[in-house]
Amino acid sequence: MGRGSEVPRSDGEAFAGVLAAACANAPWAYRRLFTTYAPRVRAYVQAGGATEPDEITNDVFLAAFQSLNKFEGDESGFRSWLFTIARRRVIDEHRKRSRRIVTVSTESTIEVDSAAGDVETEALANIASQWVVDVLNQLSADQRDVLLLRTVADCTIDQIAGILGKRPGAVKALQRRGLAAAKKVLAQQGVPLTQTIDV
Repeated sequence: MGRGSEVPRSDGEAFAGVLAAACANAPWAYRRLFTTYAPRVRAYVQAGGATEPDEITNDVFLAAFQSLNKFEGDESGFRSWLFTIARRRVIDEHRKRSRRIVTVSTESTIEVDSAAGDVETEALANIASQWVVDVLNQLSADQRDVLLLRTVADCTIDQIAGILGKRPGAVKALQRRGLAAAKKVLAQQGVPLTQTIDV
């Protein structure tokens, strides 16, 4: 398997090889794991309302890599483990933020790195991300976690149950209630909910 390719989800043997190489401190294997899983972890962290999604994503992988020799399992277990760490980091950040006194300026500024790409596309992406966070914040914490883990992290019901410490039936119920609540919020905003999630 070439070093530039992603870890195939269906190929447990390939994942095991990358994991073994990472446990042996091979830099290419760390990079492979990071580039394969970091985009979903970052999206989950950002949608969870984290103010520093890049910092938390890096922290998630630092924690995972430091404990990699203790991990036992397949690719599915690894993903569940990563999102368990990510969820804890988001919860920790929310707790820290709630204990701090925050000063808000009435002057809003957006820093844009013109070399980073299309400014309009980036601005629209930021607005869309904030809108999604605003909708999700109107759900209960458990509903939000289930929907994020299901859609952004692409976790199964059983994986989510393991991450949240709940029964699969309870996760399915939270998913149904979360989708119904999100649909209601979107309807109030005049946006039809057309996406469906298998339960």
